[in-house]
Amino acid sequence: MRSPWLSKLSVVFGPRPPVSWLLLCFVCCLALIAIFGSSSSSSFDSVTSTPVPEIYTNYRRLKEQAAVEYFELRTLSLGASRQREFGLCGKERENYVPCYNVTANLLSGFKDGEEFDRHCEVSRQGKWCLIRPPKDYKIPLRWPTGRDVIWSGNVKITKDQFLSSGSMTKRMMLLEENQIAFHSEDGLIFDGIKDYSRQIAEMIGLGSDSEFFQAGVRSVLDIGCGFGSFGAHLLSLKLMALCIAAYEATGSQVQLALERGLPAMIGNFISRQLPYPSLSFDMIHCTQCGIVWDKKEGMFLLEVDRLLKPGGYFVLTSPTSKPHGSATGMKKSNMLTPLEQFTEKICWSLIAQQDETFIWQKTADAYCYSSRKQNDVPLCKEGHDAPYYQALMPCISGTSSKRWIPIQNRSSSSQLSSMELEVHGKYCSNPFFIFLHMHLHLHFAVVFQHATHRVSPEDFFEDLQVWRLALKNYWSLLTPLIFSDHPKRPGDEDPLPPFNMVRNVMDMNAHYGGLNAALLEERKSVWVMNVVPVRARNTLPLILDRGFPGVLHDWCEPFPTYPRTYDLLHADGLLSHLSSERCGLMDLFVEMDRILRPEGWVVLSDKLGAIELARAHATQVRWDARVIDLQNGSDQRLLVCQKPFLKK
Repeated sequence: MRSPWLSKLSVVFGPRPPVSWLLLCFVCCLALIAIFGSSSSSSFDSVTSTPVPEIYTNYRRLKEQAAVEYFELRTLSLGASRQREFGLCGKERENYVPCYNVTANLLSGFKDGEEFDRHCEVSRQGKWCLIRPPKDYKIPLRWPTGRDVIWSGNVKITKDQFLSSGSMTKRMMLLEENQIAFHSEDGLIFDGIKDYSRQIAEMIGLGSDSEFFQAGVRSVLDIGCGFGSFGAHLLSLKLMALCIAAYEATGSQVQLALERGLPAMIGNFISRQLPYPSLSFDMIHCTQCGIVWDKKEGMFLLEVDRLLKPGGYFVLTSPTSKPHGSATGMKKSNMLTPLEQFTEKICWSLIAQQDETFIWQKTADAYCYSSRKQNDVPLCKEGHDAPYYQALMPCISGTSSKRWIPIQNRSSSSQLSSMELEVHGKYCSNPFFIFLHMHLHLHFAVVFQHATHRVSPEDFFEDLQVWRLALKNYWSLLTPLIFSDHPKRPGDEDPLPPFNMVRNVMDMNAHYGGLNAALLEERKSVWVMNVVPVRARNTLPLILDRGFPGVLHDWCEPFPTYPRTYDLLHADGLLSHLSSERCGLMDLFVEMDRILRPEGWVVLSDKLGAIELARAHATQVRWDARVIDLQNGSDQRLLVCQKPFLKK
């Protein structure tokens, strides 16, 4: 006897159901089994993805235990395991630098030299892709060998360009089969770099260049630095020398300097201020830098004056003015007359002249400006120092600043004196809000409330202590073993990475420069580009006064450097800071990948949610990544990443 439900089926399908319906029922059953299996699998994954601590005491070398979390990112859109990895850019983008597209700038109406300036607003963000290294790229040699020998395939300079170059700086290089060797002792002006440096010291009244530091010269801005040999010598004297030069498609000074492990970035004297605050450098140096200093009614000299500290020096060396007889001497005199006239108006003194080198000193007395003639260069209005690529100002800056401290009055110690720290304890302005006041005419009281932040000595020294401890932790993580799950036995210790494992370091949210200070104390062979985001509190004056390299930057824009120029990128709290910005984090990660060298490292410290999202982005740019939990009760996490060497 047939069951009732079979009788009902007979009514619907007839006495014998078609084979197609039977197959359909079979497929539906398989689908239901797959669905239930997937959900149970997902439930299992969600359980097993609960963070399981694994102790890596040899990595962290801290008293508290450290744990590694495997974040199952299925809670994110599609999940990190399903995120599509970005492809590689074409070969034509191997040395791509955004914001310096001359053709696009010309089409946008920029002219009179401004087409060579930085214009990120003109650049169009296309499809995301990862910039590949050149075919012959090799991992740079470690410092200090890498300072004197670089791989020729790592920089964009051809043999024909090298051989056709007639500049004295390029003749210092020896081009071999696959290397470029730099000879710092011959080929430059006055029988070598050391002689040239010693000559400058003697011209300002010192016995030798070893006395620069004691005389207050600690930070030097080297304009048009060639390939960094002068800066390399100054670094050996414990001075901070930062190279800036214009963007160059081939044979770039900045690219070669960074490849040698020397501080450098792209910067122009064209129409905009450089991204440094007033009173930033003790000396500004120009040797054949190609700038006509009396052009634009002295605006370029005013920018130098803005950047120089009181009592600082401007060194100009130009072999074209070297006298060879009375006719050439007359030509030299005619060339310098406009400079001498203008420098007197801004309270500079020509203190020395020898051969083709001229040295001016900026006044240390702010009252000099009030004693000038009425038709001289005016003073800038107070509070108008917002130097993030703003137009050059036809006025004198910094005269009323609390940081107006002559370099000769600074303490001989490498640490800030109590008086210098007290100056920074009074205020720390935000250039973005100052910009709003200047250009949008917001009420100054409202702007000042947002633009200021006290820097107390207690906070300053506490910050240094934090970074002393954090550095030991970070350094122990810089090993590929962090991405493996190899078994450990109690007491097993992996060797710490060598002191010269990385050279070029960028702190993308530098705060007070504490990481830089800790690296110096630990005698690591690194230099740090301390970046202060434009919408963060402006601690850059404090960083520069500590003698560290630094710059203001908007992380919604590309950084002014060439691809593959940094060994380590570090950011503390930057991801949370950018969460409210107009740009996406994916743009930031693609830019970080552009400037990071193959096998380079990224260390991000932030809140759990931001780190989880960053972990997903790291997967898309093909980085090896692992999240570290300090297990200190907070929601702070570390994300440690390493960029692979992608050749195809």
